[in-house]
Amino acid sequence: MLVNKIKIALQYLMPKHAISRLVGKFAAAEAGWWTTKAISYFIKAYDINMAEAKLKNAEDFKTFNDFFTRELEEGARTIIQDPNIVCYPVDGAISQQGPIEQGQLIQAKGFNYSLQTLLGGDEETAAPFQDGEFSCIYLAPKDYHRIHMPIKGTLREMIYVPGDLFSVNPLTANNVPNLFARNERVVTVFDTDNGPMAMVLVGATIVASIETVWAGTITPPAGKDVFRWQYPEAGPGAITIDKGAEMGRFKLGSTVVTTFAPNMVKFNPQDGPETVTRLGEYYADLLNAEQSS
Repeated sequence: MLVNKIKIALQYLMPKHAISRLVGKFAAAEAGWWTTKAISYFIKAYDINMAEAKLKNAEDFKTFNDFFTRELEEGARTIIQDPNIVCYPVDGAISQQGPIEQGQLIQAKGFNYSLQTLLGGDEETAAPFQDGEFSCIYLAPKDYHRIHMPIKGTLREMIYVPGDLFSVNPLTANNVPNLFARNERVVTVFDTDNGPMAMVLVGATIVASIETVWAGTITPPAGKDVFRWQYPEAGPGAITIDKGAEMGRFKLGSTVVTTFAPNMVKFNPQDGPETVTRLGEYYADLLNAEQSS
């Protein structure tokens, strides 16, 4: 369709970083009446279920960011406790998932992208996930925007990767090559009892910031260089996060790409592209769970 081609062309032309940072300034501002009106409009436009939020009214939030990263009411999500099962890390919808073959992940029909590039360009970081499994979940504007751990893990490495800020909605995913490996992103690599896992928090147009619970805001400010942080396996400074616990958040929505080591997980066979995900529900089976129990 001509309209879709125009939308994609405009994304290449517009100053995505400048627009995103400008929106970010408003989203972080305590603008009183204007903030309340913007939140009220957003709730209505995207039919957001505020009954499940801890704070339920537009005027309860000082900033748009406070609203967008709203906390859920206790009991709004149930984390599946079976130690042999991986739970969904976010509310959203699956874009693609499946095997990592010859170092490539599926983005959309006709489009693949590089595992090594996605994870920041280092061969050593990517090696444990070669021939493993991946899953990509898109968070729409209406979704809950905190990211949680699908299984218990100890943080080994965090990587900031600079890049573009294309939209990550389905239209863009189907038309912009290497989308998730070209956008700005924060890569987090965890050791688990069942093998290594990486969670990649992908930025997008008007994503005001990406945060983690251990380091706060990672971006902005944006940079031109890849930055890496290493973390100890144990002792002082070690960061272990339980299954279902919050690990990060988006200020305006985006995508999470999760990669697993070979022979580590088998995804829910009923899942596929466009499957709606709910934090805490059945995501995958741990294939080697017996070995770690």
